[in-house]
Amino acid sequence: MKTAHISPYEPQAIEPKWQRIWEERCQNDVREDPARQKFYLLEMLPYASGDLHVGHARNYTLGDVIARFRRMRGFNVMHPMGFDAFGLPAEAAAIQRGTHPQDWTEANIANMTRQLHRLGVAYDWSRVVDTSSPEYYRWTQWLFLLMYRKGLAYKKEAPVNWCPFDQTILANEQAEGGVCWRCGTRVEQRLVNQWFFKTTAYADRLLEGLDRLPGWPERIKTMQRNWIGRSEGVTFSFDIPAANASISTFTTRLDTVYGVTFIALAPDHPLLERLLEGNEHAVQVRRFVAEIAGKTELERTQMEKLGVFGGVHARHPLTGERVPIWVTNYVVSSYGTGAVMGVPAHDERDFEFAHTHNIDVKTVVVPPNDPSFVARDMPYVDDGVLTRSGEFDGLTSADARRTIAEELIERGIGEETINYKLRDWLISRQRYWGAPIPIVNCPEHGLVPVPEDQLPVLLPYDAPFTGTQGSPLENVPSFVNTTCPQCGGPAKRETDTMDTFMCSSWYFLRYLSPHDARAPWERDAAFYWAPVDHYIGGAEHAVMHLMYARFFYKVLHDENMVPADEPFTRLFNQGFVLGENHEKMSKSRGNVIGIDETADRYGIDALRLFEMFAGPPETDYPWSTTGIAGATRTLNRVWRLVLTHINALRNPPTAAAANGSADADLRYSIHSKIKQLTDEIGDRMHLNTCIAALMTLLNDLEAYAERHEDASKSATFAAGLRALVLMLAPFAPHITEELWERAGQMRSVHLEAWPAYDESALARSLIPYVIQVNGRHRGTIEAPPGSSQDAVLERAKDVPTVSAQLGGKTVRKTIFVKDKLLNIVVG
Repeated sequence: MKTAHISPYEPQAIEPKWQRIWEERCQNDVREDPARQKFYLLEMLPYASGDLHVGHARNYTLGDVIARFRRMRGFNVMHPMGFDAFGLPAEAAAIQRGTHPQDWTEANIANMTRQLHRLGVAYDWSRVVDTSSPEYYRWTQWLFLLMYRKGLAYKKEAPVNWCPFDQTILANEQAEGGVCWRCGTRVEQRLVNQWFFKTTAYADRLLEGLDRLPGWPERIKTMQRNWIGRSEGVTFSFDIPAANASISTFTTRLDTVYGVTFIALAPDHPLLERLLEGNEHAVQVRRFVAEIAGKTELERTQMEKLGVFGGVHARHPLTGERVPIWVTNYVVSSYGTGAVMGVPAHDERDFEFAHTHNIDVKTVVVPPNDPSFVARDMPYVDDGVLTRSGEFDGLTSADARRTIAEELIERGIGEETINYKLRDWLISRQRYWGAPIPIVNCPEHGLVPVPEDQLPVLLPYDAPFTGTQGSPLENVPSFVNTTCPQCGGPAKRETDTMDTFMCSSWYFLRYLSPHDARAPWERDAAFYWAPVDHYIGGAEHAVMHLMYARFFYKVLHDENMVPADEPFTRLFNQGFVLGENHEKMSKSRGNVIGIDETADRYGIDALRLFEMFAGPPETDYPWSTTGIAGATRTLNRVWRLVLTHINALRNPPTAAAANGSADADLRYSIHSKIKQLTDEIGDRMHLNTCIAALMTLLNDLEAYAERHEDASKSATFAAGLRALVLMLAPFAPHITEELWERAGQMRSVHLEAWPAYDESALARSLIPYVIQVNGRHRGTIEAPPGSSQDAVLERAKDVPTVSAQLGGKTVRKTIFVKDKLLNIVVG
């Protein structure tokens, strides 16, 4: 078929054109509409670090595909963007470059905004937030004061994690493994006056809420459950006759109490110094304590199990036996009581420690089917039946825990206890680039909150930040010296700033009313939009951002400021785009692929299409120049096909051409692809298979057009062409918008309705069956759906390539997959 000359596909011209038009139209701006079902979709806001690369592009494209699809499905879609702008990285980069963090941050935000526009993501840019702007951190400070009024913010002296490189304090969640989450430096322990949020007050609600989040990955919920670490048990006492004292221990395995052969004591236990008075082991113990004094709690619990005998014994409360007390590195004073009963026969950690230090191992619980078991080579850690446990012999572990607890409680030396691994959130930082804590220190009245009408407490631009120890704000007299809001006397401002996770714990609510000067958000807006329906971001935020945001949201729910008490209904963790060397992209490795260079060479739509096709969105995959070149070829094919048959979109025919089964086959292909994409994007998010389905539809449309010169006159072909453009639009928004305009359509393709599939088109009179002989493909037949194995076999015998393989041979068995395949095994 002869066709008119078709202009070449030039994404570098098309894409800027449509980005400009969308912005001029404010096409993606959204408002509350009670008549429409809302859909609030969000990607975790990026840190304002400078340049975005193709890994970032994957994340934002993923969200954009879902947002555009939902909008075409009739939802009122909220899809905003902002910048996490406070924090150590900006301050460190500014010190290194000799510039100001504010200037560095603003320049980065401007560049990243440009790149996100270039990526073609349909954000509502009227709602953008910058967490380092006074208009934003005014409300971060307001929320701090809310916590303070509710008794959830407090200041106390406590051992903290100190990063000597970044010269600041870290929360426990930011010092996992004993290293700084940002720079990897080994952290130290220091005793400092710090601000905390009482997250432990919400421990049970944080735990219970996870059971009401079916849309979250199970591994993230497991990580949060483990971090909260709720354990039910009993706290009871061992007397120490030589010191005229007693020591409390907590256990969840009271059924093993008769197996106690030592007590492990934390090196900073408050009773330790009393135990060392007149003790011949005191020098040895103090030397051991000094050696591990600089280790963090997390670091101590993860290193080799070390300890020294404390030179004193306790008395077992049930047997009266002498129990040696050891000072160890693996017991921490902040969990439980700071003392642990050592039961080597039934605890792996205790077993390891006992073997190292030649401590007795006493088996008191045995497997139900092995009453002669003795823990020689390994401990028995499961429930079982008690033995060598006095009057409790023969009880199951469950019954024994209950019965022994009753005994200890009746004696007045035990009580049922619930413990948590979760610690209160340490939110103060000794750095400049963060939201100032709105508290004044008055000599007469102590800690006094700044009145709300005096917010924000502004961060002074002229602070001398150098990265040395201490808060830079301490060196700004005009900031520090103030008056007490309560008495008007001289006072000093708090000079610590807030953890940057403060800002990201509520930003998704500020999007709802980003310009409101009366409140952090409008309540009516929150009760329309919240919670976030679909949240996309990395799994690395499981026990920091996601935990903190859930805590914040529950506090706000208690204040009736938000609906429900969970902020994110569905959570999706995207995978990484790796360098071509299969390593994570980073500037230090020199394997970063930038958005700008990729757009200049291939176009943004090709980048988006490749990244959605390269693999399931939750998996990692390496960057591939071959893959993105393939995406470019696919878009060129779409361009040529649509422009060649543009009249089929301009003036779609109303009747099918006289092409019989060919039209029926094409109609089936169209509607099966519409159904597949509707299901995949809306539910399973297998966007890579969606691209594969679109490619199959493209193949079918090209094949139909090649075989039928009157393709443009076929209503079926025209419907297929329309469906192809509409379904490709969320993935490749620029090329589809251009083709839609060239087809004479008056509205944006992204404002059109998503195509609907016809169930009747999916009911086929004949379907293909693959025929194999001895596992090798030998042909394909067509038969009615639901055909029996015998019926398919009879038809298969009429296929020459099949019958040639069967001649003179015996059919030993057949393997039949209904409506799909028949494998004939011969010999």
